[in-house]
Amino acid sequence: MKKKQFKTESEKLLNMMINSIYTHKEIFLRELISNASDAIDKLYFKSLTDTSITVSKDGYAILIKADKESRTLTISDNGCGMSKDELENNLGVIAKSGSFEFKRDNEQGEDVDIIGQFGVGFYSAFMVADKITVISKQYGDSTASIWESSGVDGYTIADGEKDGYGTDIILHIKADDENEKYSDYLEEYKIRELIKKYSDYIRYPIKMEITRSEKKEDSEEYVDVKKVETLNSMTPIWKRPLSEVSEDEYNSFYRERFYDFEALAKVITQKSEGTATYTALMFIPSRAPYNYYSKDYEKGLELYSSGVLIMERCADLLPDYFAFVRGLVDSSDLSLNISREMLQQDRQLKIMAKAIEKKIKSELEKMLENDREKYEKFFDVFGLQLKFGMYSDYGMHKDVLKDLILFKSSSEKKYVTLKEYVSAMPQEQSDIYYACADTPEQAEMLPKTESIKSRGYEVLYLTDDVDEFAIKMLSEYEGHKFKNVNDDALDVLTDEEKEKIKEENDSSKDLLNFIKDAIGEKCNVRFTNSLSNHAVCLSSEGELSLEMQKVLGKMPGAEDAPKANITLEINLEHPVSAKLKALYDTDKDTLKKYAELLYGEACLVSGLALQNPSSFAKTLSEILAK
Repeated sequence: MKKKQFKTESEKLLNMMINSIYTHKEIFLRELISNASDAIDKLYFKSLTDTSITVSKDGYAILIKADKESRTLTISDNGCGMSKDELENNLGVIAKSGSFEFKRDNEQGEDVDIIGQFGVGFYSAFMVADKITVISKQYGDSTASIWESSGVDGYTIADGEKDGYGTDIILHIKADDENEKYSDYLEEYKIRELIKKYSDYIRYPIKMEITRSEKKEDSEEYVDVKKVETLNSMTPIWKRPLSEVSEDEYNSFYRERFYDFEALAKVITQKSEGTATYTALMFIPSRAPYNYYSKDYEKGLELYSSGVLIMERCADLLPDYFAFVRGLVDSSDLSLNISREMLQQDRQLKIMAKAIEKKIKSELEKMLENDREKYEKFFDVFGLQLKFGMYSDYGMHKDVLKDLILFKSSSEKKYVTLKEYVSAMPQEQSDIYYACADTPEQAEMLPKTESIKSRGYEVLYLTDDVDEFAIKMLSEYEGHKFKNVNDDALDVLTDEEKEKIKEENDSSKDLLNFIKDAIGEKCNVRFTNSLSNHAVCLSSEGELSLEMQKVLGKMPGAEDAPKANITLEINLEHPVSAKLKALYDTDKDTLKKYAELLYGEACLVSGLALQNPSSFAKTLSEILAK
């Protein structure tokens, strides 16, 4: 029989289909099953207006049969089938889609949910098969046609025989080689795995003829028995009415799909129609995956197109700060690339992503308001991600996240939101005060924290490296600026107190300069009257704080990291101030040693490392020995 050549530049295009368009060979089964589903859809929709078609919807099915001896894998459907001309037009013209034309021409238009649109999925089978035979009989015809091809060398079409209508696609599986074990695609476990992964929610049953060895009744003899089993679940849980899905079912689906056996923090469902039509089922876990805060973690939602898995992780549907959300989105409005493995960046995708972000935020706000204990547990696990989100992208997302952030505070040592902090502020308080340290306990012991608390003001405790960077990006909340308790410009004194300390610093200028020179560091020195019972502390001037300096110092290239402008503050009301003044008049050598010790003490209190611990210890011993 004379072979026909593919229309268009067959060799070049078919080679591209086989070797370039598809990332994974296993995708071929998804494509062929989707095509079979389309064929059934066409006959079903035609039956709605053509009374001569008497097929029951329950009678439709896709059948898979694997024959290891002949190395064939057969995918059969009882859909509309194809005539000889349609085989010529649909399979002889690469990239022509009969499904697309049916959807375009059908008068029901948007109500027809047809998966295929490019007409190239069929040729993906050549990735695993060295020959493909298609036997098809159109519904209502008396004869069948056979299309056969071994790839780029062309194809043949002939008359044939077939029981019933529909299409059989017979793949002659390639021999195994050193790079690929093609025999796997004839194994039951592999076929089950691929159907579960990609085609579990095809609306028609996908059945497989399976041979089982069973023991004869009343006998020790075993015989092979052929059975037909349905491999797919068909109805996705996210397409069932919410009233019909229990919490246990959602938990079970989550465990099976994402292999996380901890209880969920939240289930989020969303259905949108209009500009972008989609259904989303999302889960907020109660614990972070082991690699969540590592570069190996991949965010993203599973993406389905009309129940067929297109992408295992669509990162574009989730912002980084909601990367902890797991789940899926199913839409028939997606603009896919030709292989249906990747999304094209289009308007629908951006609309969906924005709506999903808004929905997640709304659900977190509800949890915060209605189940505070659960939200705080969630925040303990994923709060760091939200704070990074406030800081990243130059603060672009700060307004989205600012009301989801929690900080421990000096008030009852519990979590508070920024809104709660502001609502509890005394009338005379204008700024939001915070203290940075490794733990809330350390933050509470900072000298300036005690001073702020003594005036009846609440202090937020920032204990993560990113905290102050995020707060700086936010700048203010409801008109109230954020102020670090160790900020050199902190203004909590009365006018009378300010005047008193100014006079003292002016009159003690020579003493303070002497102490500054004795320290030998780039550090200003001054008296203060805002330290309660502490002798000294360090404060910083400008945007770079002591805590930020510490964080930057941990990063690669820390030797070039910027330094904060530090001031050593000495408590004017502490006995050490009188001692310093006396030593300045009587024993400047001992005063130098006091200056070194006081600066070291201030560094330790502030959580900074001593530049020379040995010198500090030696000087301390000398002073104690006197």
